[in-house]
Amino acid sequence: MPIDPAEALAAAPRTGEISWTAGDVLLYHLGIGAGRPATDPAELRYTLESRLHVLPSFATVAGGGPPGVIDALSVPGVDVDLARVLHGGQSLTVHRPLPAEGTATTTGRITAVYDRGDAAVLVMRTEAADADGPLWTGEARVHVRGEGGWGGERGPSARREAPAGEPDRTVERAVREDQALLYRLTGDLNPLHADPGFAARAGFERPVLHGLCTYGMTLKAVVDTLLDGDVTRVRSYGTRFVSVVYPGETLRIRMWRGDGEVRAVVSAVDRQDTTVLAGTTVRHV
Repeated sequence: MPIDPAEALAAAPRTGEISWTAGDVLLYHLGIGAGRPATDPAELRYTLESRLHVLPSFATVAGGGPPGVIDALSVPGVDVDLARVLHGGQSLTVHRPLPAEGTATTTGRITAVYDRGDAAVLVMRTEAADADGPLWTGEARVHVRGEGGWGGERGPSARREAPAGEPDRTVERAVREDQALLYRLTGDLNPLHADPGFAARAGFERPVLHGLCTYGMTLKAVVDTLLDGDVTRVRSYGTRFVSVVYPGETLRIRMWRGDGEVRAVVSAVDRQDTTVLAGTTVRHV
């Protein structure tokens, strides 16, 4: 079979060094829609190097290399068609605020391979540390369609009940037509996000937005709306990707306050409010 769970789990951890500059952070922030309006002081925190605050989700692209999804597909024991791959979920724990410029050592490995019947799920964990200690731990859940059914462990459910009651805040964020083309410059060059022919082969009507772009847009909305714009308050952030977003659509982000956390549900306004992110939780101080 194209996925050999035993070989993937036994593969040695991969260690490498990454570095980033303030320019990389600025590009990431622009890629998730920061800078509108361009002269708004709240936006200049993300777009002006002299007052730069680093949104924690920058960790998913720091170093400019391939994201966790692509890393997972290059592990021994994994040989699959990229057109059958979907990013199923992402979680991130930040151990301290991310610097605007830095160098870190990353260590990544497959920690689980689950059999969901119609798909295999790979769990790719990446840890990053610099000279001062741990920086972040990220975990990507990678769904490979058509690769399940070998009788393996199904794994725990990542689902969480939707928040009850009316949201405390609801905001809408427009996705630009060219947003995927800009975001891909942060390192994820998967043709699914730019090439109409490839997107059609994968079963989509046109190129789709990167899930991690929606992920970043949502965290920014939560920070700006309910955390006083203070990126250092974020401790962890996780979500499930349940449907794609198309460039040019509008996201509706509903937020519920909790004890030390904000829960959110994100939907595509243009497609009858179809949910695109679920089980979204931002834990904070």
